[in-house]
Amino acid sequence: MTAFSWKALESYGKFLREELAGIKDKDEDPLLGKAIGNEELNRQFRYEFIPYTPQELIALAEREFAWCESQMKVAAQEMQLGDDWKKALDRTKAIYVKPGEQEGLVREEGRLAIEFVKSHKLVTVPPDCEEWWGTRLLSPGEQKQTPYAAYSGHDILVAYANETMKHEDKLMSMRGNNRPFMHNVVPHELIPGHHLQNYMAARNKPYRRLFGTPFYVEGWALYWEMRLWDLGYHSTAEEKVGALFWRMHRCARIIVTLKFHLGQMKPAEMVKFLTDRVGHEKFGATSEVRRFIKGNYSPLYQCGYMLGGLQMIALHKEIVDSGTMTEMQFHDELLKLGPIPVEMLRATLLDQPIAPDYTTQWKFNAGH
Repeated sequence: MTAFSWKALESYGKFLREELAGIKDKDEDPLLGKAIGNEELNRQFRYEFIPYTPQELIALAEREFAWCESQMKVAAQEMQLGDDWKKALDRTKAIYVKPGEQEGLVREEGRLAIEFVKSHKLVTVPPDCEEWWGTRLLSPGEQKQTPYAAYSGHDILVAYANETMKHEDKLMSMRGNNRPFMHNVVPHELIPGHHLQNYMAARNKPYRRLFGTPFYVEGWALYWEMRLWDLGYHSTAEEKVGALFWRMHRCARIIVTLKFHLGQMKPAEMVKFLTDRVGHEKFGATSEVRRFIKGNYSPLYQCGYMLGGLQMIALHKEIVDSGTMTEMQFHDELLKLGPIPVEMLRATLLDQPIAPDYTTQWKFNAGH
């Protein structure tokens, strides 16, 4: 009997990956993904308690995108650049720190965000949660799918220039993770975003972590981007450009991923949309699209950021603006309830009865 050979198996796997699939671990690797179609998109949206069709959500995202563009022009005017927000974006991207200083910038921005939410009494920040987080630099290989900051475990993952990267990729990584961008990204990933969310989920209804939904998980972090904007956290025109870039990106995620799954947009067109309409660097746009369609995430995951954030903004207006809860009470309760569809969070907070055959019906977005 022939002995089993791991080497032969690895060689065969390499052949399948490189020669048949065309994935050769190079910068020009093909962008591969499978579209699921309109019927399956609708089924998954109903499962996530989102009472809109893909076509309605694309229209919603385009409306939000237009609002971002209008605010970008306002910021460009503050920078004495007229309505040329693309020039304002380029100027903002040039405000990056030197190689080796990115982790220090992340820690500085982390402290600023924590001080802001605590001084404004927005949400409870336990002392050990405030102290217990770290940073980890992403390798060049990891940046092919994660070209910006992310969160994992107790660490914020930091993308930046690596000595083994091509010069143009180093520059694109530095420009794509500049100081004004990080002023918006770090609160999203750490406190009051994912780090605080993860800390509270481990201590409140932990059984709900078996389920999960991007409309709660990513919606919570995106909600804080919107809330901090409303509270004036971004004081300079460049910081506003950074925040608007990311909100525009969340709109684009809905547009390009839904159009991809509807068969209306190919991967190369998705990359072009992110570079031409949003202002991404090509390295970042390509990496983002690869992550969108590769299959590691659910087809609706990229929609969860903006749509979940809009759901929580609508819920904030309904509960906090009415005086039913304070800011801190509202945010603390959302964290304690855990990762369930936002419509179910609403039913819980408003003490609404839910029948076994309940179907989604909450129209949460009225637009700007």
